[in-house]
Amino acid sequence: MPAITNHLPTAELQALDAAHHMHPFTANRDLAEKGARVITRADGVYLTDSEGVEILDAMAGLWCVNIGYGRDELAEVAARQMRELPYYNTFFQTTHVPAIALANKIAELAPGDLNHVFFAGGGSEANDTNIRMVRHYWALKGKPTKSVIISRTNAYHGSTVGSASLGGMAAMHAQGGIPIPDIHHIGQPNWWVEGGEMTPEEFGLARARELEDAIQELGEERVAALIAEPVQGAGGVVVAPDTYWPEIQRICDKYEILLIADEVICGFGRTGNWFGIETLNIRPDIMTIAKGLSSGYAPIGGSVVSDEVASVIAGGEFNHGYTYSGHPVAAAVALENLRILEEEKIVDTVRDRTGPYLKQKWEALADHPLVGEARIVGMMGSIALTPHKQSRAAFASDPGAVGLICRDRCFANSLIMRHVGDRMIISPPLVITEAEIDLLIERATRALDETYAELKSRDMLRPAS
Repeated sequence: MPAITNHLPTAELQALDAAHHMHPFTANRDLAEKGARVITRADGVYLTDSEGVEILDAMAGLWCVNIGYGRDELAEVAARQMRELPYYNTFFQTTHVPAIALANKIAELAPGDLNHVFFAGGGSEANDTNIRMVRHYWALKGKPTKSVIISRTNAYHGSTVGSASLGGMAAMHAQGGIPIPDIHHIGQPNWWVEGGEMTPEEFGLARARELEDAIQELGEERVAALIAEPVQGAGGVVVAPDTYWPEIQRICDKYEILLIADEVICGFGRTGNWFGIETLNIRPDIMTIAKGLSSGYAPIGGSVVSDEVASVIAGGEFNHGYTYSGHPVAAAVALENLRILEEEKIVDTVRDRTGPYLKQKWEALADHPLVGEARIVGMMGSIALTPHKQSRAAFASDPGAVGLICRDRCFANSLIMRHVGDRMIISPPLVITEAEIDLLIERATRALDETYAELKSRDMLRPAS
C-alpha cells in the first residue's frame, strides 16, 4: 500500500465535507448520506483515496491532467513565480513576463492566423468572453444586429450564465433563467442516438445543414457566430460523421459567420494533434482553451483569436476582463506544462503510438454483448450501452440508470470511467502507457461483465418500446 499523507479518519473528513462543502453538479443531501470519496494524492495516471485504494483515473480529472499527476517541475515553477511576482493584473496598460511568454507560445502552437490570446480563469469565463467579443466585433463592423450565437443541443460550453446558455444541456437550462436572449440551438451530430434510418454520411450532412436552415430562418443579418466542440466531450464523446465538419465550414464561409471552436477538452493533444481543429480540418475565427493548457495544475483559460477579429477589436476599448486574466503563477505553470508536452513529445506519442494502441483495444469493446458502438479520437473514447445492437435501442429503464450501474462497477474495480446517460466515456492522461491501457481495458471489461450480469438478474436488459 502506498504511503498516505497524514489526515483525519475518512468518516470525519466526509462529515466535515458534508457540513460545509457544496459540490458542483451534485445532489448534496444525497452525497452527505453516502459520503464523498476523499482523494488524498496522485501520481502518473493513478489516484489514491483516504483508505489507501489506488485508482486508475481514465478521466484525467475533468479531461484536463494531460501530462499526468505528480510533475514536480510545475510545483517548482509555481513556487518560483510566487516568490518573484505572485500577482499583478494586466489592466491599466501593464503586463508581465509570464503572460507575454505564454501568449507568444500559444500563438506559435495554434494553427493558421490564431495569433492573439485573451486570458481568462477557465473555459466558462473564456466562452463568456467569446459572447461579448463576437457581438462587439460585429458592432464595430457596423452590423450591431448580428448578435445571435448558434450552438448545438447536448453541447457543453461551461456553467456560468453565459456559457451555460451557449451549451445545450436541458438540465442546466431548467435552472437559473437560462438561456439568455439571442442564443439559438440546432441538433447535435449524434448518429447513434438520433440518426434513424439514415447512414452516418447522410445524417452528418443533414445535421450540418440545420445550421444553414437556422441562418436563413433567423436572418443572416442577425447571426454572429456558431460555437461548437470539435468532439462533443461532456455530451458523451460525440464524434460527428465525416461529412459533418466540411459542410459546417462551407456554410460558415458562405454566410460570413464567425466560427468558435471550443477546444477546452480537445486542445493540447487530446485528439492526437495539438488541437482538435487540426484533427478535423476546421478553420475557426476564435478558439476556446483551458484544461490541458495547464494540465489542471493551475486554473487558466483563454480565447485564441484570429488576426482579423483581433484587429477589429483593437480599434477601440474592449470593456471586458477578469481580475485573474493571465495570472502570473497560472501562466508560468501553463508555460512549463507546454514545455513538457513539447519536449517530451507527448502529443506525438499519442498520435503515433499510444493513441492507435488505445483505439485498437477500445474498439474491440464493441464485441461485448452490452456495447453497441465504441468511438474514439486520440485519447477521447465512448461506448454506447444498449440491450439490442442492431436497432441501436435504448433501455426500457430511465435514461442513465444503466450507465450509473456501470459507473459504480467501474469504481468498484478501481477505475474512474464516467457515464453520460447510458454512454460510458474515457479521457485518460496523455502519458498513459500501453501497459496501463491494458489495465484500463481489463478493468473496463470486468465492469461491463458485472453490469451485464446485474442487468440480467434485475430484468433490465429490455429495450424501450
